[in-house]
Amino acid sequence: MNTSRRRIGIDFDNTIIDYDDVFQHVAKQWGLVDESFQGSKVAVREEVRRLGDGELRWMKLQGYVYGKGIGGARLFVGVDGFLERCRREEDEVLIVSHKTEYGHFDLDRVNLRQAAREWMTDHRFFQADGYAISPGNVFFEGTRKEKLERIRQLACDVFIDDLEEVFLEPDFPASVKRILLSSQVDARIRRPVIVCSTWSAVEEELFQSGERPWPGSGE
Repeated sequence: MNTSRRRIGIDFDNTIIDYDDVFQHVAKQWGLVDESFQGSKVAVREEVRRLGDGELRWMKLQGYVYGKGIGGARLFVGVDGFLERCRREEDEVLIVSHKTEYGHFDLDRVNLRQAAREWMTDHRFFQADGYAISPGNVFFEGTRKEKLERIRQLACDVFIDDLEEVFLEPDFPASVKRILLSSQVDARIRRPVIVCSTWSAVEEELFQSGERPWPGSGE
């Protein structure tokens, strides 16, 4: 039994789950981008926003992808190995995400939180022979403020997120080690935030040489 079990918090959207291919595919289907278009979710967003009523179209697209279209999303490269490593090391994984219940302008009223849980089930998050994460360790919050409060309540030792804005919030718990998963970083981001461009780099940061950082050791 691991006597120094850590509590590793992870964001969900665009941190664990990769929507890039789905956004590109659906945007083409809806005629929002040209058939020759190639790009990430961010590139799709910028292209769609240039259209007439672009912000409205983007919000409808986003609501669809996070709901009905979520089945086409995939794990980010390296997440599989990281979660398996957490299971082997007996560290506790807690998923904390800012996610509303329903998408903007979604006439079908697909529950986005339920869709995300079903996607996680399909990808073996909760199975004993998968990543063995407790379903009770998944939390969806309606606002960023509520997300930060949840991270504090859960007493996470580490939190991993793709948005630098989360770590720039003054209410982010000071004792939590912060890992930003990003290849493009705001100039204001500096220690104690640790920047990793890949999930392999995150794994190396947390598990290198078998060293287990104490809470707040990223300070």
